[in-house]
Order: sequence, then C-alpha cells, then structure tokens
Amino acid sequence: MKSIYYPANERGHNDIGWLKANFSFSFGPYYNPDKVHFGALRVLNDDIIAGGTGFGTHPHDNMEIITIPISGAIEHKDSMGSIGVIHAGDVQVMSAGTGITHSEYNHSKTEAANSLQIWLFPKERNIKPRYDQKNFNDVLKLNELTTLISPDKSKTDTLWINQDATFSLGDFEPGQKVDYNFNTTGNGLYVFVIEGTVKIDGTTLNKRDGLGVYDTSSITIETEARSRILLMEIPML
Repeated sequence: MKSIYYPANERGHNDIGWLKANFSFSFGPYYNPDKVHFGALRVLNDDIIAGGTGFGTHPHDNMEIITIPISGAIEHKDSMGSIGVIHAGDVQVMSAGTGITHSEYNHSKTEAANSLQIWLFPKERNIKPRYDQKNFNDVLKLNELTTLISPDKSKTDTLWINQDATFSLGDFEPGQKVDYNFNTTGNGLYVFVIEGTVKIDGTTLNKRDGLGVYDTSSITIETEARSRILLMEIPML
C-alpha cells in the first residue's frame, strides 16, 4: 500500500469576508504543484459561507461536482431548471458535461453554512448535463459506512455520477475498526476526516486531515475518537 498524507493545516486558505475557503488541492488563488489532484479527485474545498451570501451564476463544463453540506443549507439554481435547497444530510451531484451555469447561496440570511464542494474529472466528456440530490439521514447507522455515490446507475439507494467512483460516509464511536474493500481494481481511496481522530496504517488523521491511499485493495481504519469519515474511491487516471 502507498499513501499520501494531506494535513489540514497545510491546506490553501482564502478569506474574502463572506467566504472562508480551505483548499485541499490547488484552486483559485492557491497553487501548489504537489497538490493539484489525487487521481480523478481534482477539488476538495471546505467552504464557510456567511449568511445572506453565496456564489452568483457561474459556468462549469466537463466536471463531476458533488456538494455535501456539513452544517446549514445551500440554495441551488441552474440552467437546467433545477431549483432547490440542499440541507445537511443531503448530497447533491451535478454532471456539468457540455456546459451549465448555476448559483449557490446560503439559505439562511443570518447563520453561516459549511459545505464541502468536490470535483472529479469525468469518465466521459461532453455528456448531457444532469443534476440529482438525495437525503441520507434516515439510512446512516452508527459504526457503519453508508454508500452515497455509486457507479451503478441501476441503484436507487445511491446517487450516480459520470465516473467509476464510490463515496461512503460513516459516524463511528471510539475504538472501532472499519474495514474497507475497494469496489474497483486499480482505484485509489481518499479518506477525509470531517470530525474526530482515526489511524490508518500507522498514520494518525485528525479533523479535516486527508490521506490518499493506492496500490492496495483494502484498508482498515481505527477510530480513536468519535469520528465522521468521508471515503472517496476514485480512478487513479
């Protein structure tokens, strides 16, 4: 097994008042030639958006975009006619494909919202744009991983994107051992600790730390505190 450690305190940062953003990979004003992407994972932004503010209408193309609110809610509107609110517990996916425009605003006028925005390189370019979202609050179980995103279009209990990627989320008590077996041979896995402390193959990860793992078919995660963990299994390109 090979791994790359991405400590939270080495992330890029941009504070423009209404937006406080942390970048795990090069994005906007932050550039680090050693942190451009991990496999198909191109962007992992940890955004805090002030109440009553947000991102005005802007374009995307040929990127798979996943939004996961951690706290608060995000209003979404796009050129496909999709309009909605994404709450904590929801996951939103968007295949930009041939091109879309959209806007994202904090649903609250007063309280800050915290969300993860994740971009993956697509499996196929120039597909028809699409949008979907799903709430997972009722299916998340303590000390278990729940699959959020799957490459299998036929599944109704997960979301689908245009990539051979599997996203899983779990809340765990201290002292748990979490075994994860890769779904696709040759894929890598990016482990992102939303909250808590875990250990993987001797590496300790704390809140907002990441670990990219590849050249293996399985890993074991040991939890050292109450933890919420996001696993992103993606092609290594």
